[in-house]
Amino acid sequence: QVQLVESGGGLVQAGGSLRRSCAASGGAFSSYTMGWFRQPPGKEREFVAAIRRLTGTTYYADSVKGRFTISRDNGKNTVYLQMNNLKPEDTAVYYCAARSNGIATKVFDYNYWGQGTQVTVSS
Repeated sequence: QVQLVESGGGLVQAGGSLRRSCAASGGAFSSYTMGWFRQPPGKEREFVAAIRRLTGTTYYADSVKGRFTISRDNGKNTVYLQMNNLKPEDTAVYYCAARSNGIATKVFDYNYWGQGTQVTVSS
């Protein structure tokens, strides 16, 4: 059983940056594909970014490509989401997630979830 604990959310002005962290425990972190999702107000949860368990290859939603960077530190059992040039439409509750198989972009493909943290971008 993998537990995921997130940190680093908050309030930022448009154009600013935030760094999200997600620490994992209870499993072999390096064997998990890690993902970030978000749920804007009144909308469904959506894919943001993912990073492969073995190669570290990254994947991004078109809406964040070029602005967000996902990375992982297997020695610290932590995955990060660096968010730059934030826009008001990035406002959402952000979740990290883990799955034991290959890359995936659907919510139902991930087995483990963090508690979610609010990110608010003011205009």
